[in-house]
Amino acid sequence: MGEHAPKLPIPGKRNMLVTSALPYVNNVPHLGNIIGCVLSADVFARYCRLRDYNTLFVCGTDEYGTATETKAMQENCTPQEICDRYHAIHKEVYEWFDISFDVFGRTSTPKHTEICQAIFKKLMENKFLSENTIQQLYCNRCQRFLADRFVEGTCPYEDCKDTSAKGDQCQKCGKLLDPMELKDPKCKPCRSTPVIRDTTHLFLELPLMENELREYVESTSGSWSKISYAITKSWLTQGLEPRCISRDLKWGVPVPHDKFKDKVLYVWFDAPIGYISITASYTPDWEKWWKNPEQVELYQFMGEDNVPFHSLIFPSTLLGTRENWTLLKTLSATSYLKYGTDKGKFSKSEGTGVFGNDAKSTNIPVEVWRYYLLSIRPEGGDATFAWDDLKEKLNSELNHKLGNFINRVLKFVALPPGAGYDSVIPDAPGADSHLPTIELALAVGQCVDDYLLSMEKVELTKALKKTMEIADEGNRYLTHNQIWKLFKEDTASCSIIMKTAVGLVYLLGCLLGPFMPAFSQKVFKQLNMPLDPISLSDERGNIYKSKRPWEIIPAGHRIGTPEPLFTKLKDVASFEKRFGAASNKNNKKKQQTRTSFSAVAATSRLRLPHVAPPDDL
Repeated sequence: MGEHAPKLPIPGKRNMLVTSALPYVNNVPHLGNIIGCVLSADVFARYCRLRDYNTLFVCGTDEYGTATETKAMQENCTPQEICDRYHAIHKEVYEWFDISFDVFGRTSTPKHTEICQAIFKKLMENKFLSENTIQQLYCNRCQRFLADRFVEGTCPYEDCKDTSAKGDQCQKCGKLLDPMELKDPKCKPCRSTPVIRDTTHLFLELPLMENELREYVESTSGSWSKISYAITKSWLTQGLEPRCISRDLKWGVPVPHDKFKDKVLYVWFDAPIGYISITASYTPDWEKWWKNPEQVELYQFMGEDNVPFHSLIFPSTLLGTRENWTLLKTLSATSYLKYGTDKGKFSKSEGTGVFGNDAKSTNIPVEVWRYYLLSIRPEGGDATFAWDDLKEKLNSELNHKLGNFINRVLKFVALPPGAGYDSVIPDAPGADSHLPTIELALAVGQCVDDYLLSMEKVELTKALKKTMEIADEGNRYLTHNQIWKLFKEDTASCSIIMKTAVGLVYLLGCLLGPFMPAFSQKVFKQLNMPLDPISLSDERGNIYKSKRPWEIIPAGHRIGTPEPLFTKLKDVASFEKRFGAASNKNNKKKQQTRTSFSAVAATSRLRLPHVAPPDDL
């Protein structure tokens, strides 16, 4: 990136600003984190580039707040040392997963502080901030007010009473909590009993912007994922309350106000601004992306627990400045990815689940990981990772269906004269009147149309299924026409079929590129062809050559060397044992009901100052 000029919006083109939820820096991302934000955003960003949209993909680590302070205390080091260490871990994980960020930054930078404080001052100037004294737990031994995550106790709900509930949320029943409600609360670092003290904080006056927010949501949410809209609507239905945006911490953006100079901005206020500050660290012309709503489309990806902070809190923060910010156009949120165990949770401490740095150690190729996660992406509800399911999808879908079709085609073309085409694509006169080929082209063309529609709507799993249907069509096409027999009996028809089939191979390489870039690179190498996104689209942006696949690759082109694209996975028992997972067939008997974030928002009293900050932004 260093030797290239930063990307900037281009007049007359679709300018796509894609953000992935900023992963919290104090832990290693697990597969649920990866599919919920960075991988989903990466697929969409790659698709945008495939369509020749001008695309900037921004992410980075969210580094301030209580969790980082806690981790630093546990490891007896400074918060900055924690951030430096885990930022490098995150970066390495995402590089292995082929995540194609244009910029991957961090929030613990001077630029971030500068922009956060500038936005704060605008909100103060426009009277969208207020002061309020609240009661908070204070630890006399630690001599500090306790952030929600520094408090543990017994869940106050009679049907739960879990003794390890945290001050922001009970992990067992899922309900949002106020630390003051916990029974027998304890300071997490020292285990002493805290006392109640008054403390004054600053609040974002959401009620003053409620009507404006409602209009904004209704005007943009048509392109949001269903769960994104449902969660946002549930918050608006209850009515918004002032939101506390300061904290009694040291590690964070200092509040630029003399009266609150010993406090920092709450991480859920400053973290979304990280998208802006990371872009500003990438280019001094960042405002051309972030203050340009007429030319820039903002797409944001996250897990469902992050939705209200992006659909309500962050937009209200920007609206309150009265500046011309680029606001969210499409919000794509996923539900939870469970793991194949009794608890259904990823847990590093319990040795349960696959974390980012574990995936590489399995020696399962990255394209297989990406395909499996995207095939079960929890777009319409929770999904479950299971090893036997991964094995089945690799062996049946990737190897037997997709890999088999591509290998059948290219190996036949590569056969020597008399048996094949000596690696040279034949001419195919008469293809446009060859009935089996016309029928194939109609079916494939419909799949491509559906793929494009699904990708534009950010329905990634649907788009992936449509692409795999093209492989199905290709296999049927080869089998029905009996190419081995046809090569000897009807050379002209066989040439039409093979030239068409090679076009499908190229098309599959293109359409699957956003999902499995390493796979696509292998396909293009075997085809001996580059990927040229512009050549795929006509002036209306349609991938038109899919309608006539026999025209995609010219006659006389020499392909490369065909090789198997996938290797079957024989046994997953060792992985199940190593990562603490039951198989999917056993897991069906062991499902645990989870109270979803949207359900909590709809049924619980809304405690805006103490809403649980999830692990990732």
